[in-house]
Amino acid sequence: MVKRARVVVVGAGFAGLAATRELAKGGALVTLVDRHPYATFQPLLYQVATAGMGTSDVSYPIRTFAARWPNVRARRAALSKVLPEERRVEFDDGTGLDYDYLVLATGVTTNWLNVAGAREHSLPIYSLGDAARLRREMQHYLEDTAAGRRKSTHVVVVGAGATGVEMAGTLAELRRYTIPLTHPEVRSDQTSVTLVERFDFVLAPYKPRLRDSAAEALARRGVHLRLGSTVAAVEPDAVVLEDGTRLPSDVTVWALGVTAPPEVGAWGLPQGKGGRITLTEALNVPEHPEIFVAGDLAGPPVPLPQLAQPAIQMGKHVGRQIAAAVQGRPVRPFSYRDPGIMATVGKAEAVLQLSHGLTMRGLPAWLVWIFVHVAYLLGGRNRVSVLLNFFWRYAGPHRSRASVTQ
Repeated sequence: MVKRARVVVVGAGFAGLAATRELAKGGALVTLVDRHPYATFQPLLYQVATAGMGTSDVSYPIRTFAARWPNVRARRAALSKVLPEERRVEFDDGTGLDYDYLVLATGVTTNWLNVAGAREHSLPIYSLGDAARLRREMQHYLEDTAAGRRKSTHVVVVGAGATGVEMAGTLAELRRYTIPLTHPEVRSDQTSVTLVERFDFVLAPYKPRLRDSAAEALARRGVHLRLGSTVAAVEPDAVVLEDGTRLPSDVTVWALGVTAPPEVGAWGLPQGKGGRITLTEALNVPEHPEIFVAGDLAGPPVPLPQLAQPAIQMGKHVGRQIAAAVQGRPVRPFSYRDPGIMATVGKAEAVLQLSHGLTMRGLPAWLVWIFVHVAYLLGGRNRVSVLLNFFWRYAGPHRSRASVTQ
């Protein structure tokens, strides 16, 4: 680089980490800021929520990540203000940082879609704290049901995207194989797993044969599918559908949609659909080209799915464009290379769809899903731990599954 630009990267998700990595290699002076001291591997949060993994398996210290490069610093703080005219950001602790370039990769939050009672009576699964809370709730309810203090532990999962399908499939396997061992006092009619989806199929982005395969796999595991059903309200003990049907629900898991956090509106940047920040093709703000946005919060002219791969690629692109801008070269438009999508339903069952049309399902797709996710984890310890957890949970001695809810 001609000069060492000061770059502030806010958000240590897929996009923020990818941008930091590119900027660090280019020699910029980078400060990586996040409200948490760790980065979270969100695709495996459902495993934490269902007690298949610990929180440390899917998190990685930001300062350990930053220590890889002498020109990167880490800081724990939450963004409160963006002052574009001053090229400065301020944080909730009263401190601030000046920048030459700013990367906003703070991500999004749960979208409750104005459904009555959803925020109050359902549990999201977007953050590490959400997953840990859901895990505690399930353990608590099962204990109370086993002791006779509760009548049931019925679970309703709202939303049949990848997160909802993975959650429902894993919960169903726990209900079938683990709970009879760990909580023999709980009768089978006292537990259930129901998946609600407004479309007539699960996994909307996938080809019909993969959707059908996933739905059949869920049904085989004992998941009650309520497809073509829209949620009208969530109550403390039930999910109410638009047709008036009340589904008993002791634990309601909300896996339906995301939106920009309300504080984004105070940053003074243009917003579009879902609160995403409106951007140029190069992923920077039209009125402030020194501000780039990557990940779920980004709103480029051509909308992208809010998934890990787009976030990673946007983060890399932003890092490279800042390096180009520092050297006086023009920034280039972002072009997404779609590697495909995948989702797991449970043990030895997954669906995979590549961008050129190739599809895979069953055990081969499940093995690919495992190794792809392990490869993207930060830290060798995390990779080894997660890989061992997967194979111990699904391929280990049958009775060992009893340990996952203890």
